[in-house]
Amino acid sequence: MRRLSVVIPARDEAGCIASTIEHLHLELRLHGIEHEIVVVDDGSSDATWTILEATATRIREVHPVRNPGPHGFGWAIRRGLAAFTGDAVVVMMADESDDCRDVVRYWRTLQEGYDCVFGSRFAKGGGTIDYPAVKWLLNRAANLFIRLAFGIRLNDTTNAFKAYRREVICGCEPIISPHFNITVELPLKAIVRGFSWTSIPITWRNRRTGVAKLKIREMGSRYFFIVACVWLERRFSRGDYRKASAPPATGVRELTPTRRAA
Repeated sequence: MRRLSVVIPARDEAGCIASTIEHLHLELRLHGIEHEIVVVDDGSSDATWTILEATATRIREVHPVRNPGPHGFGWAIRRGLAAFTGDAVVVMMADESDDCRDVVRYWRTLQEGYDCVFGSRFAKGGGTIDYPAVKWLLNRAANLFIRLAFGIRLNDTTNAFKAYRREVICGCEPIISPHFNITVELPLKAIVRGFSWTSIPITWRNRRTGVAKLKIREMGSRYFFIVACVWLERRFSRGDYRKASAPPATGVRELTPTRRAA
């Protein structure tokens, strides 16, 4: 792998999107990582798009993309996944809640041979800053349910901040989540379809500007729907969608990982 793509969905993030891009670009450049930053404006009503255009004139690695609709976190990420050109992709939040240094760690871990790298805020060595108590309780309950349903050791499946090789994204098609439930669809499909993965501890901090887009009351049934769909695939598909059954992505060779996570 030679080139990393970072997909950032953004909606009404005028207060922080420029600094998020600048800090990420600086971190990747300092570590000599060839990269592109695909920022998807998901129907912003503020100055987000204007800021993206101005930033792109200063940083050639920035590629602003507009999502014409329908709008939603999942739709924005899907638009970004259709546009990225790198050998691997990291999905990252626009509000600087994710640490740019962890993007470098993701890239280096992928280079060891894994198909996916999943960050965990709740593993030893990870951490959260200013995490709302109610959200923490719901998060822990949801992740425990997923761990028991799928028999996996990953304890932060719902976290959006993850890394995938290009062939994983192709192998997870069709991606159907229109909202935040895409955060569980991608990793669960990757696991069920036989791609190798590992988890590393990461840090997270609550946003300092703007308003959180996740509406917990609206998402419960959507998360359950996606989890149920992937569970049914795992139980009844007889391996029809597993990695060995899927054609390789155009221009990407099949890779045998050096080792697999437990």
